[in-house]
Amino acid sequence: MAKILKGYISSNLTKSFLMVFLPFFLIISLIYLIKISSLTAKIDLSLKELFLLYSYSIPEIIYYTIPISFVASTASLFSKLSSDNELIALFSLGIESNYIVKRVRNIAILFTIALLSISFIAIPISKQYYKAFKNEKQSQAQLNLSAGELGQKFGSYYIYIEAKAKNNKEYKNIVIYNRDKKYQEEFFVSSSGSLINKNSSTILELKDGYGYTYTDDSLQEAKYSKIDVYENLKYKNIEIYEIIKYWEQVKDSKKLRQKALFMIFVSFIPLLSLYIIASFTIINPRYQKNHTFTVIFITTLILYTVASILHKQGNIYSIIAIIIILMVVGRFIFKKRVQRYF
Repeated sequence: MAKILKGYISSNLTKSFLMVFLPFFLIISLIYLIKISSLTAKIDLSLKELFLLYSYSIPEIIYYTIPISFVASTASLFSKLSSDNELIALFSLGIESNYIVKRVRNIAILFTIALLSISFIAIPISKQYYKAFKNEKQSQAQLNLSAGELGQKFGSYYIYIEAKAKNNKEYKNIVIYNRDKKYQEEFFVSSSGSLINKNSSTILELKDGYGYTYTDDSLQEAKYSKIDVYENLKYKNIEIYEIIKYWEQVKDSKKLRQKALFMIFVSFIPLLSLYIIASFTIINPRYQKNHTFTVIFITTLILYTVASILHKQGNIYSIIAIIIILMVVGRFIFKKRVQRYF
């Protein structure tokens, strides 16, 4: 009987979880893809590189999707079983409500372990690779300059090009403008030009043109056969840390320390929310109303509000105390509302 019940609950929870998780995952993935694709306004990225950057974001997407999905799916599970009188039938067979919740608690523990692993191993690694890849592309990539468009920038220079070759490296009829100082402006006209990567810097090489520098008092003109325009952007060297070395920085970095506290608390949401959800969704449908959506909303709101507060001003002692308090409170409410009746 215990095996059958365990399999039954696991099967129903899995179905309920996937129905919530997959839509959330797709929506958040779409947001990340839009964010990543916005980089193409500054640098050239192939479709393969776009999906590579997206793959670096998958651990973070999963991390933020699982807690909400677990809260919603657990509430839906207990609510459905209650509405269909299946829980009432199990209770009439002598199976206690606490026994049923314990089956779900084992799954919640697995989710918590998975979330801790993702937050402290997968996310730091993927974020470091994301930053390193992005930095490399910014320092070496060809800028995505379009022909016939106004308002484009190359470093601090505004640039207009009339036409470009199919290889995206060579340009025709180029105009560059820059306000160097408050009262000094620069203006360059060139018949042709090309982008060159040199020593991890992007250079625009202009050929056969004129340069003008003018202020309120003077105008200077110069003819050139070739001139190099530097992008003037500095890129940091990204160092990939091993996991242990990465988290050793917690001692000196308050930002990383607060982030770690947030991650720990969010990882415990499956365990912290379980008894609270069970307290309000395990009901007798003949005498009690179903408030599933309200329970999901309020539980999620409270837990993420606490997580946000810990992120801003928490410490290791406060997070341990809050986790213990929430687990005790959840257990107490469950005993008062559910366990003493079922």
